[in-house]
Amino acid sequence: MECIQADRSRLIVVYGRRRVGKTFLIRESFDYKFTFTHTGLERGGYREQLSEFWHSLKRQWKADCRMPSSWSDAFELLKDAVSESTDARKTIFIDELPWMDTRNSGFLSAVEGFWNGWASARKDVVMVVCGSAAAWMTKKVLQNKGGLFNRANKTIYLEPFTLAECEAYVKAEGLVMDRKDIVSAYMVFGGAPYYWSLLDKSESLSQNIDRLFFGTHPELAEEFGRLYKSVFTNPEPYVAVVTALGKKKCGMTRAEIVAAVQEAENNGVLTDVLQNLETSGFVRRYVETGNVKKGSVYQLIDNYTLFFFQFVQGYAGHDEHRWSNMGHDQRRRVWEGLAFERVCLQHSRQIKAALGIAGVETSESSWRCVSCDPDVRGAQIDLVIERGDRVVNLCEMKFASEKFAIDAAYAASLREKIGAFRRETGTRGNCHLTFVTTYGLRKNGQSGMVQSEVTLDDLFKY
Repeated sequence: MECIQADRSRLIVVYGRRRVGKTFLIRESFDYKFTFTHTGLERGGYREQLSEFWHSLKRQWKADCRMPSSWSDAFELLKDAVSESTDARKTIFIDELPWMDTRNSGFLSAVEGFWNGWASARKDVVMVVCGSAAAWMTKKVLQNKGGLFNRANKTIYLEPFTLAECEAYVKAEGLVMDRKDIVSAYMVFGGAPYYWSLLDKSESLSQNIDRLFFGTHPELAEEFGRLYKSVFTNPEPYVAVVTALGKKKCGMTRAEIVAAVQEAENNGVLTDVLQNLETSGFVRRYVETGNVKKGSVYQLIDNYTLFFFQFVQGYAGHDEHRWSNMGHDQRRRVWEGLAFERVCLQHSRQIKAALGIAGVETSESSWRCVSCDPDVRGAQIDLVIERGDRVVNLCEMKFASEKFAIDAAYAASLREKIGAFRRETGTRGNCHLTFVTTYGLRKNGQSGMVQSEVTLDDLFKY
């Protein structure tokens, strides 16, 4: 890393949602060798956090140092410890920084003083701070208006794995999964490496899902509560909003959220909640094509959360093989179609590359029919790609076990949908119907209406 070899001290900020492998990346990058390392306590109070930091100092330096009276005092002890180190490059790694910033603790001010008044004045310190609370990391560190303003020398936002990266992981771990299985797993786990690490190569995908969500001690059945509590200090309003969003496939406007969530008010608190959910990767925000005045729409896109809402939350049964037994269940079939659409949205870059428009100026959105004729009321297009070359790609996503066939009835509904899109949006661009499918389209009398195709293999490209 360039920061490790720099001729002056460096501050590195790493953040991203929980379970994406931030700690693993940092430890691997530094070969697990640090002058000092510490991890904040989840849900720990001020005294507990301060005491644990003190214990980290004692364990790593084998010194009987006094218990610090404040965070400023604690970082003074850290200065003494690091100064005594014989390491040529003094590396400090503080993980889960947001957990340590308890109310009125003065923690952030102490960090500012440590970096600005001591570490940055040296040439041999590399300090890495990391956190799963992406919103906190963004607001309190990267957009800090005080002593940490513009101090980060390197910022890494670690995103979840793409399908291609999941496939590489599957091969490295010896898991026997074809690309359709990997997409099916992605629908459940998203790209969080930790969830993928729980897969047992001796089991099928359905068996793994049964064990992790419906088994005797299902490891991921209780993950929902842990996930939101670890990312947000006050998780209740966040859970309330994502619960409401989970019931609306295309998402909700701010006004719709206020109407749906009893405790939500149209004020700054809701603004923070929505912004933090977006920053943390749970929600995406978009403006519907042709409906700019309606404002932003917020859509829940976290795969694990949506699977939890659909199949785990409220389940009172005791079928340890529930997922395997739902192989032909209509609810599962419907969920797979919606989940595949979501995976496609998460891989829009790969879709654009497959269409040959990776270098063309584009904007992405969704569209819902507001005032169409009764026959096409409720029409929607989940991915609209408006291009700088006056072409609009209207993307239909279909998850199937074989080549997808467009029959006459579906072809008629597609023509109505395209017509409604033209009328409602007033677009002047040429509308190209694009199909994103598992194995492509079956050639028949209706397939000629499709201008472009994207298959599963295209989604797996880097």
